[in-house]
Amino acid sequence: MAFLEFNNVTIKGLSACFPETINENLPSETFSSRDEATPFIGSTGVERRRLADKNTTASDLCYEAAEKIISDLNWERDSIECLILVTQTADYILPASSCILQERLGLPEECYTMDISLGCSGWVYGLSVIAGLMSGGGIKRGLLLAGETALKPSSPRDKSTWPLFGDAGTATAVVYDPGSCGMKFHFGTDGDGYEAIIIPDGGFRNPFTESSLEYEEVESGISRNRLQPILNGMDVFAFGIAKAPQSINKLLDRHELNKEEIDYYIFHQANKFMNETIRKKLKLPSDKVPYSLKDYGNTSSASIPITMVTELKKQLQQDKVVKQIGCGFGVGLSWATVYFETKNLVISDIVEI
Repeated sequence: MAFLEFNNVTIKGLSACFPETINENLPSETFSSRDEATPFIGSTGVERRRLADKNTTASDLCYEAAEKIISDLNWERDSIECLILVTQTADYILPASSCILQERLGLPEECYTMDISLGCSGWVYGLSVIAGLMSGGGIKRGLLLAGETALKPSSPRDKSTWPLFGDAGTATAVVYDPGSCGMKFHFGTDGDGYEAIIIPDGGFRNPFTESSLEYEEVESGISRNRLQPILNGMDVFAFGIAKAPQSINKLLDRHELNKEEIDYYIFHQANKFMNETIRKKLKLPSDKVPYSLKDYGNTSSASIPITMVTELKKQLQQDKVVKQIGCGFGVGLSWATVYFETKNLVISDIVEI
């Protein structure tokens, strides 16, 4: 059973950075008409997303988010001993982008750095890594960066992916906090479904060739090459509505948590129809399940902290304990759920570059 629990750690602050460019789904060149775009927006909840330019990477967005939260928390850079980066759009095949960010942010050389190549479940996995490192008190302050430029490898001629995903970077400040509630986790993986969300070529299994660039028209409105993501919507939907509720219920049962006492359930922002199905299966009131899909789309590993920053800022900054469950699910296929509490959370103003 993939349960973990770490005491003496808590989230201190959150920040998010977005590209300035807004890409609207209506009007959009991806759809043939307004009549085609409107049902997509209705089912996914995505009206627009942010689009990074060709020179801006996920690490750039995370860097700006990290700079902002470091400043707002008034942290000395020498006091930050850990940096975890979650992304599947890294700067290079090697080296790890977290190493580059350590230098860019002016963090000490004796800083634990790591890249985690996970998508939709990545923020929860990353939180478990940083919590595990810090729970014993050896590390007092750390940054969890989660970001993606998911539109860079996507095909503008693919209506199943291009209008859904958005680019963003986030920073989560985590501290050693003796006596705090800590964090409780549940994890799962089903590698049998790895082809449900995949970029077929460009890795070492299927290296790049000239044919990798050849576009194939899969069906009307879906054309892509083998360096661009394939999303099998039906398989992903069936997976998400099954595993996310199971994972949340298992975590609640394991720790005898009262479902009604949880203030907010923050889901990975997959799409609104899927997430609403999960919400209804769990019998959760709509005011406990916030969405950031309308303006930012599916931002992969960044979607949970983005939803906290954009939709819950006022609530999380209050001087009271807020009980939350975060659940990420998707590419892998992978899923993860975390229970955590916050109080007086520092949430930075949104950064745009």
